[in-house]
Amino acid sequence: MKERTCEKLEAGRVREPEPWGSDASYGTAGSFEIMGPKGGRLRIISAGNDESGWDHVSVSLMHRAPNWAEMCFVKDLFWEPHECVVQYHPAKSDYINCHPHCLHLWRPTKETMPMPPNFMV
Repeated sequence: MKERTCEKLEAGRVREPEPWGSDASYGTAGSFEIMGPKGGRLRIISAGNDESGWDHVSVSLMHRAPNWAEMCFVKDLFWEPHECVVQYHPAKSDYINCHPHCLHLWRPTKETMPMPPNFMV
């Protein structure tokens, strides 16, 4: 995960109130609201570089789930081009649905992400 935010992301940082308010000293962690590449207002919450062993970014819109272009856009805001991140589809019994239009990006920080062979991707 990148250590710092770009100007576009920093301009959309939610600074108040708690618990999601933050400032630039938090790096890429925090809550952000920015215009996406398809004109939708993206609501983003990011946590990473902590003891959990995972970088995590959630992305939502008010009336629909983010599309592929929007998720790629967010991936590029938070991670370097060479970093692989995933969207998991957990077992139904593990679902926790706090927002009906939210998708998540994940990357382990303490181990290497397994990848299928290039010809399969």
